[in-house]
Amino acid sequence: MDRNLALETVKKHLTEHRYVHTLGVLETSLKLAQLYGADFKKTETAAIFHDYAKFRSKDEMREIVKKENLPQDLLLYGSEVLHAPVGAFLVKKEIGIYDEEVLSAIYYHTTGKGNMNTLEKVIFLADYIEPNRQFPGVEEVREEAGKNLDSACLMAVKNTINFLMRQNQKIYPLTLETYNGLMDETQVKK
Repeated sequence: MDRNLALETVKKHLTEHRYVHTLGVLETSLKLAQLYGADFKKTETAAIFHDYAKFRSKDEMREIVKKENLPQDLLLYGSEVLHAPVGAFLVKKEIGIYDEEVLSAIYYHTTGKGNMNTLEKVIFLADYIEPNRQFPGVEEVREEAGKNLDSACLMAVKNTINFLMRQNQKIYPLTLETYNGLMDETQVKK
């Protein structure tokens, strides 16, 4: 799909603030793709559509999880984890994007997963560090992103886990799997 058409398509489903975030993720992910060798076109597509389902109603997302055989444990955690897997499903169904690597990067951009490939890491990290994000620890992760993709992703997931713990929120198991996988990867490379 043409970049401008993709942006026009996704903009209809987002608030102005979230569209600006999407543009930040797009810009950041393309820089990371160039730095770490991810496929440029797949990165562009995944970045543009990563939040496609963000503003679908919670009820609609829950129904999709139930009806479309998505992992049922998604329903046991905060609604923030729903939009990524539901988004991957809807991007395939409504937009007609069938590339499994692109869909996987969308699916896991919030929680991550163990043994992420480069495209998944790029989208996961770009969503976290895009220029419009401002919160404690993001500058350190941005700096690390220019040096080492794995350690920057590990820093991001650590910050996320710490934030969720401070908020007394449950942590989705894939987020813990992401942490463990990145710990293994960064330890092997040392």
